[in-house]
Amino acid sequence: MAVHKLILDDDFEESIFTLIAIHCTIEDYRLAYLINKNLGINLVRQKNDLDFSNGKSTYSIYEWEDEKQRLSWYLVSNICKTNDVHQVKTGLLFQNNQSVTKTHHLLPELNQVNYFLKIDDEFNIKKEKHIINTIQNIPQIITAYTIDQNQLKSKDNLIFN
Repeated sequence: MAVHKLILDDDFEESIFTLIAIHCTIEDYRLAYLINKNLGINLVRQKNDLDFSNGKSTYSIYEWEDEKQRLSWYLVSNICKTNDVHQVKTGLLFQNNQSVTKTHHLLPELNQVNYFLKIDDEFNIKKEKHIINTIQNIPQIITAYTIDQNQLKSKDNLIFN
């Protein structure tokens, strides 16, 4: 019986994207508005949030399709806070309910980052610096910088389609 060997090296190439980390404390809709206003884009919230672990952690996501340059822009939250209610037995007649807030991260290795701006293309250095400088000039944003995607352990969480 013959043995057939499939080589899939050329069929699956790694996606190329620019990932910008954004540190700020404002709400996601406000950040999307400020980025839209300053960069001249039109990020719109998607109907469904990113859902991981069957609803245990969901992350808000905004998207814009740039048809001129054939790019997809995504603004996604890195932080999800959930409340879990546990019953605590006190040995008395009544049981107490205790609420515990858990924090989940889309990219756990970058747990200090609040939001990510993912652009499905790799820009040249000049355009990338222009985008980062524009974002950093927004007064409500603390800082923004590029993340090297090769250093990410959980980069599969950034596949949105």
